Amino acid sequence: MAWSRFTAKAIVHIDGDAFFASCEQAIHPEYRGKPLITGQERGIVAAASYEAKRYGIKRGVPLWEVKKLCPEIIIVPSDYETYSIFSQRLFECMRRFTPTVEEYGIDEGFADITGLRGPLHQSYGQITATMKKTIQDELGISVSAGLATSKALAKLGSKWQKPNGCTIILPDAITSYLQQIPVEKIWGIGHNTAQYLQRYGLHTAHDFARQSETWIRHHCVKPLQELWQELNGNSVWPVQPDAKVSYQSISKTKTFSPPSKNPSYVFAQLSKNIENACIKARRYNLGTLKLVIFLKTQSFRYASLELRFNRRTAFPAELINLTKQHFSQLYQTNTLYRATGTILPDLAPLEHIQMNLFEAPLRLEKMQRVYASVDQLAKRYGKHTVKQASSLNIAAHYDARVAERKVAQQANTQRQTTHQRQFVGLPMLNMQLS
Repeated sequence: MAWSRFTAKAIVHIDGDAFFASCEQAIHPEYRGKPLITGQERGIVAAASYEAKRYGIKRGVPLWEVKKLCPEIIIVPSDYETYSIFSQRLFECMRRFTPTVEEYGIDEGFADITGLRGPLHQSYGQITATMKKTIQDELGISVSAGLATSKALAKLGSKWQKPNGCTIILPDAITSYLQQIPVEKIWGIGHNTAQYLQRYGLHTAHDFARQSETWIRHHCVKPLQELWQELNGNSVWPVQPDAKVSYQSISKTKTFSPPSKNPSYVFAQLSKNIENACIKARRYNLGTLKLVIFLKTQSFRYASLELRFNRRTAFPAELINLTKQHFSQLYQTNTLYRATGTILPDLAPLEHIQMNLFEAPLRLEKMQRVYASVDQLAKRYGKHTVKQASSLNIAAHYDARVAERKVAQQANTQRQTTHQRQFVGLPMLNMQLS
């Protein structure tokens, strides 16, 4: 059964195929069809093209091991600014078809195309295929698409034929797809939840979806109840164009001009990146166990580090303190830097912060109260009403540059005045007022 005019929703999910690597292949056509990885600056694989994945190369593998697996591998540094631009253009392409687009991640998003068959003079399947082709033709990257009556099913569809796939899950074909999906592979189901469902004999998405509503309400929390509805083709998670419901990662970068070799100024810019990323993470009640920081030189070379924590956090004081301990590993003396950046990867809800064995509970509680107050002040008076002291060097550096320019201008004015007076034969009188 295809979509009828009575079908509630038509949802598209667009997902980039090995997005970072695909962006590099779009920028450098000579790399297309060849095994490629990003992460040269880190010494480990940050992203791998599908050609590289065929050699068993995965994210996090050391570069020396990669070269053994594939001697002809192309290794490039990560260019997060460029990837962000590609991301923006991807969503711009999607919005040409519908304004109802949700940016779910840097490389994936949902689009609600319900009711657009008439205005666009195409079927839902044709709209999806055209959207996918528009992105690929204009950006030169590979994406996969899924079309279904709910977000959960559309996301399932986009992963069905990766890479470069386009899967339409018709309402009467849902069961045949769900029967092939292990319960632990369902979007939104983690390891512990999968084990819980498996104890009841639910091993596939179909096993879960075919349970009665009574059973679901009795045994499952609200998010799982909503997921059950979604897998049965009922749209209960709306596409949210104005605000994202969650983020898998948050990145913040800053390019500054003129470039600087002042370590205090560069660290201050990096601190502000971290602070901005944490503000966004706390807004969605998310925390991270890892922090990626990177510096970009004037010659466009990258250096980055991945730092780890023993509990989830979104408190910039903690992240900045750890960054300060390792900053010397990134910063090179007398090197001009033009940009800094940070990534909070693998984000998850901060429903309950688990303290480590040696941590003082009062310190953690105090920090939670402090940042709750900071966030309240930001809502009332604006972002950065209260800011980290480590980022104040940005303003100090700026003020110092302004002062230097004023002194230079005054000296230049005095030289010009002296020259002009001497040129016309006027006497010079040097006086000092006490």
